[in-house]
Amino acid sequence: MTALTLSTSSAAALRADAVVVGVAKGAKGPVVAVGAEAVDKAFGGKLAAVLETLGATGAEGEVTKLPAASGLKAPVVLAVGLGEVPAKDDGYDAETLRRAAGAAARALSGSKKGAFALPIEDPADATAVAEGALLGAYTYDKSNGNGGNAKDKDKDKKNNGPLAEVALVGGKPRDKAYKAAVERAAALVSEVNRARDLINTPSNLLNPAVFAAEAVAAAKEHGLKAEVLDEKALKKGGYGGILGVGQGSEAPPRLVRIAYTHPKAEKTLALVGKGITYDSGGISLKPAGHNETMKCDMSGAAAVFAAVVTAAKLGLRVNLTGWLALAENMPSGSATRPGDVLSMYSGKTVEVLNTDAEGRLVLADAITRAGEEKPDAIVDVATLTGAMVLALGNRTFGIMTNDEAFRTTLHEVAGEVGEQSWPMPLPDHLRKGIDSPVADLANLGERMGSGLVAGIFLKEFVADGITWGHLDIAGPAFNESGPFGYTPKGGTGAAVRTLVRLAERTADGDLG
Repeated sequence: MTALTLSTSSAAALRADAVVVGVAKGAKGPVVAVGAEAVDKAFGGKLAAVLETLGATGAEGEVTKLPAASGLKAPVVLAVGLGEVPAKDDGYDAETLRRAAGAAARALSGSKKGAFALPIEDPADATAVAEGALLGAYTYDKSNGNGGNAKDKDKDKKNNGPLAEVALVGGKPRDKAYKAAVERAAALVSEVNRARDLINTPSNLLNPAVFAAEAVAAAKEHGLKAEVLDEKALKKGGYGGILGVGQGSEAPPRLVRIAYTHPKAEKTLALVGKGITYDSGGISLKPAGHNETMKCDMSGAAAVFAAVVTAAKLGLRVNLTGWLALAENMPSGSATRPGDVLSMYSGKTVEVLNTDAEGRLVLADAITRAGEEKPDAIVDVATLTGAMVLALGNRTFGIMTNDEAFRTTLHEVAGEVGEQSWPMPLPDHLRKGIDSPVADLANLGERMGSGLVAGIFLKEFVADGITWGHLDIAGPAFNESGPFGYTPKGGTGAAVRTLVRLAERTADGDLG
C-alpha cells in the first residue's frame, strides 16, 4: 500500500514528484487555500492568477497541473479544487479534504512521492487528508489474475501503479494526536483496500472456499478466532438458506465466523455480510447485461471482514464478531427451483418464489446464528436489492432497523466518515405480502417497495430483544462509471468505514 509520512519540511523545500495545494472557489476567482503559502510565495503571490489563466476555478474535484516556479524542490504543482471558500473560521469539512486528497492521489498515479500541502489545522484534518490520499491512490493489481502476459503485467505495474508515498505537509510527527490520526488512517484504509481487492477479484478466482481461506489466514495474522462451516457442517446444522442458494454450484457454500475480542470490552457487535461470490440469479436467471459485474455481490461480506480486522488493528475496546455468508448462486440440475420450500436455520420455512432473491436467504441463516450469541446489536450489510439503487442512486446506501434510535445512529455514523446513507422505513402493511400458502414466509413480496420488503423479510429472523440494522449497499458497492474523488472504478469498499466508526462509538459507550 502507499506509504504515509508526516513531514516537518515546508511545501517549497520538500523533494517530491509534485506538491499538492488546495484552491477554493472565491467570489472573484480562485483562492489559494491555507497550507500553500510557501508555494504561493514561490510564484510571487500570483499562484491564484496563474491558475485562473489556466482555467482553474476551484470547483470541487477539479485538478490543474502546472510547472513549479523557481525555488520549489518539486517540479510540478498540482492544484485541486476544494469548492466554495468556507465561512470565516469554519475551515473545510473532513469530506471536502478527503475527496480533494483522493482526486490528487489519483492524478499522481505512477509517481513516487506527492507532497500534500492541503489545509491541515488539527489532527482531524490530518486524518481526512491521509484517508483521502490513501483511498485515492488505490489501484487493483491485475497481475493477481490469470489474464494477460508477463510483458503486459510489467508494463501495467510501471505505468499504472499507485502513488508510492504521501507526505503530509503541516503535520506534526512528534505530536501524539497527529501520529495517532495517521496511524488510524493507514490501518483503516489498508482494510478498505482489502475489501476492494476481494470485490474486484474475478469469481473464478474467488469462490466461497477461497474467501473462507482468506478470512482464516487474516485471523491467524491478527490474533482473531475463525471458524468455517463447510457444506457438510451446514447440512448437519440445518442451514437451509445458505445451502439452498449454493446447491446449484460446483463450489459449495461456507459460513465463516471471524471474531475479535477485547478483555475490557463491555459491548458486543455482530456484523453479518452477504457473500455471494457470483450471482447468476440461479434458475431465475438474470437478463443479459446484468451478469457482468456480479462478482461484486459479496461486497457485504468483504466489508464485514475488513471491519473486524480493522478493529483488531486499532485495538478497539469492543467485541466484534463477523459472519460471512458465502455461496455461489448458479443454475444447474441441482439448483433450487422457484416454488421450492427451504427449511431455514431458525426453523422457519421459506417458499422461494425467485431464486434471484437469494441474498436474504443466506443472510437470514447468518442473522439467526449471530443472534444466538446475544450481541448488543446486529448489523447486516448486503448488495441486496436493485430497488434500493432505483430509490437512492449509485452513491447512497439505505438503512433499515427495528429501532429508530439505532437507525439515527447508523445514519450519523455514516455521515461522520463521509459515506452517504439514507434512513428507510419498514412499513407494517408490506409484511402481509411475504405470506405464503405453503410455508411460513415467501422470499418475495410486493414489487413496489421491494427494497423495503427485503428488510422486512430479514427482520423476521432477528431474535426478540436484539437491536438490528440493515445496510443495503447495492448502489455504492461497485462503481461502474469513472472514478471520482477517492472512489475508484470497480469495488469501493462501501460500508467498511461506517462499520469501523460504529465499533469505535460502541467502544466509547455510544451505541445509540
